[in-house]
Amino acid sequence: MAKTVTALLRQTHSPDRVNVFLDGTFAFGVTLEAAAHLYSGQTLDEAEIAALCAQAAADKAYQAALHFLAGRPRSRSELERRLAARGYGVEAVAEVLARLEQQAYVDDGAFAAFWVENRSRFRPRSAAAVAYELRQKGVDNETIRAAVAEVDDAESAWAALERPLARWQGLDRPMLEKKIFDYLARRGFGLDIARRSARRAWEEQQNRDGQ
Repeated sequence: MAKTVTALLRQTHSPDRVNVFLDGTFAFGVTLEAAAHLYSGQTLDEAEIAALCAQAAADKAYQAALHFLAGRPRSRSELERRLAARGYGVEAVAEVLARLEQQAYVDDGAFAAFWVENRSRFRPRSAAAVAYELRQKGVDNETIRAAVAEVDDAESAWAALERPLARWQGLDRPMLEKKIFDYLARRGFGLDIARRSARRAWEEQQNRDGQ
């Protein structure tokens, strides 16, 4: 059923969008670019209305995605799940993801590299633990393997221990080893790495105490 455009009003809180009224009733919001092709008194058929509604949904999903990306980079799967949870349809989500990938806002390779770097600097984990986190975020195995290839578990374990070791000064060897084993196990490190780290920590503590 055809309808007539009866008003085009700039949105108060989003001046880059325009509310479209059909037959005197609010129908949907569109971008300024889309509104430039509309005018009061214009007749729109069902197909044209459906296309405008679909584009309006995709535009809203795009803005929601940009808001979600503002905090930190996200994987493609994270964005897809978040937009679906917000009620956006499959077609709108697919259009938004394609647009974001074209603009390089979504790139799972870059995201995985960011995640590994962030973990290495602020919350060191084993390569296996970081890989598990990336899988939880929907990153594919090949991308994960490339991202964690340079992770050195021995270096990461020692970096993870930097702060807690300062609190554990003066502990006897069995207690120090227990603290280190428990701490590293929670971060995905294996027994061999834990033993090597504990031995290094004890030796360095003994060297300091002997000075």
